[in-house]
Order: sequence, then structure tokens, then C-alpha cells
Amino acid sequence: MTSNLNEKDENVPHSSDEASEQGDSEKEKVEKDFIPHFFPTITVNRNLYPIPILIAIICAGILTYLTDAVAGVQIEGGYFSEAEYGATAGLLNGLIFTVVAVASAFVIIFIVKRKGINVLKYIFGLSIGFLIILQSLFFGEIILYLIFVSIQPFENIQVIYNIVYYSMLVGIIVISIFMMYKYFSTESLIIKNSVVLYVGLLTGALLGIMMPLWTTIAILIGISLWDIFAVLYKKGPIKQMIDLASGISDEEIEEKIKSGEIDYDTSKLELGIGDLVFYSMLTSASLILTGNLIIVLLTTLAIVIGTGITIQGLKRNKILPGLPISIFLGLGTFLISWAVLVYLL
Repeated sequence: MTSNLNEKDENVPHSSDEASEQGDSEKEKVEKDFIPHFFPTITVNRNLYPIPILIAIICAGILTYLTDAVAGVQIEGGYFSEAEYGATAGLLNGLIFTVVAVASAFVIIFIVKRKGINVLKYIFGLSIGFLIILQSLFFGEIILYLIFVSIQPFENIQVIYNIVYYSMLVGIIVISIFMMYKYFSTESLIIKNSVVLYVGLLTGALLGIMMPLWTTIAILIGISLWDIFAVLYKKGPIKQMIDLASGISDEEIEEKIKSGEIDYDTSKLELGIGDLVFYSMLTSASLILTGNLIIVLLTTLAIVIGTGITIQGLKRNKILPGLPISIFLGLGTFLISWAVLVYLL
């Protein structure tokens, strides 16, 4: 999670706390380093940061409900079955998922150092394009199935289904290629934000549907811990990507920021696609596992609050991991509220 651009605050203080806030707003603001347009992030005004998070969570929740509760499609992901091995399987699945993510990140950094930062455009492009086609087809089939199930059987219904299915397949491929073309050929934030949001919510919904309880917990904890290392450690792959893309900031400026003399500007934020994926994965999983809307709402609220806490730290940091605080707050809220619900029932 990063931010850029300038921020001004015209509030008049009426208390010591407000005076402190006014003092912060009057500090010199330093723009964050430029992040290339092709990075899979959503640019949003700081005051509107909950909107893309809520859109991802709500849309992923709808897809999850249609797939699991309405269509009755259940898929157990992971390399080991929790039905057979229980929590041990979840731990192993989470470990494998995290190790794959770690290895992939370091491979990408290795390629970037050899071929240059622009190679990321092709890596991100192929990855996003593949996810759009694969996941759009999966959820498109679910929606198509529900539509035809609701129709009374009639002669040649199978023929009509096949025609609609293959038309949908061609349409998804064409639209996906067009989205990728527009993503990398224009500087439009609307297009970029839309593509990243779409891929994030689809991936989060699919992971929420596929992963059982212990695997979900292990993945969320493992990826959150990895996010801390990848972003904050000087050799972390995400930090290296940002530094290679934007250039390392002036040390004198960073010293002044750390000492509190000046602040980074936080009027505009960059939310990473991974943040949206795992936020919506957690809420989608909570919907499937509990079937309780109140628990989902509480979990969502905890995620939004956690993101707000993280944003506050961006005044003194060029980049911060977007997952740990939000995921740990959300996961804790989910488990505690679920336990309370079970106890009351």
C-alpha cells in the first residue's frame, strides 16, 4: 500500500488534539515516488479508500453465495484434504501456498534485475489476462447454469445452452483481450482500477469458495507475515520492485520524515491487488463457513478499520504492507464472533 500527490487541510483547531492535527496538516508534504501505471494497484482518494474494498467484498460475496448456496457447487482446494487430515492438512496447504508465493516473488525480482523493470508489464499482463479468462469462465458457467435451471425444460434446450455457452466463451476471451489492451495502452485510472478490482474480487471469491477453514486461516496468516517481510525488509521483493521502478528516495528527506519534520503526502493511495484478493477471500470464506451475514459485516468492518490504521502509517513510510493489520483484525473478529454465535446457539 502506497500513496502520492499532495494534501491540504483547512480545519481550524478547537482543542489540543485538533491543534496537533492542524500542526500535522501544516507540515511540508513530500510526494511519494512515481509508481508505473502497469503495476496492479488501485489509485483512490484517501477519504474514499473503503469504496473499492467494499465493492470487492460485496461482489465476491454475491458470487460466493450464488456458487455455494444456490448452485451447490463445492470445491475443496489445497494439496491435502482437511476432511482426512484436519488442521494438519490446512497448515501444510497454507505453507505450500506461501512458499509458492515467496518463490514466485524472488523469481520475478531475479528476472527484473536482468531484463529491466518493464518486463513486469508482460508478467502482470499475462497473469491478469489468464486470471480474467479462467475465472470469468468459471463464474459465467455458474450464472449460466442457474439461468437454465430456472427455465422449464423444452425441446432443443441443450442446443440453445451450447450456443449460449460457446458465445459466452468467445465473448469472455474477446473482452479479456480488449481489457488487457486498454490496461497497457492507456493511462486511464478508471480502466486500470476497474481491471484490478475485477480480477481481485474474482480471485478472492474463488479462493473463499475453494479453501476450507484451516487452509484459509493458514494462508491468510502465512501471506500476511510474508507481506511484512516483502514490503518492509530492504531485500524484500515488493520493496525492491518499488525501489527499482521509482528510484530510491533522497536519504536526507527520509531522515526528516522519520524525525517528524515533514510527512509523506497521503491524499492519494495505491491499494495492491493482493489486498483486495485476501480481504474478499476472508469475507467470502466467513460467509460460506458461518452463513451468517452479521459475522460477515463485522469481519468487513474490522478489515476496513485495519486498512485505515495502516493508512495512518503512510505519512512516515513510503510503502507499508496492506495485509497484516487488516487481516489479523478481520480474522480475529471472524473467529471470535463465530465462536460467540456457536455458544449462543
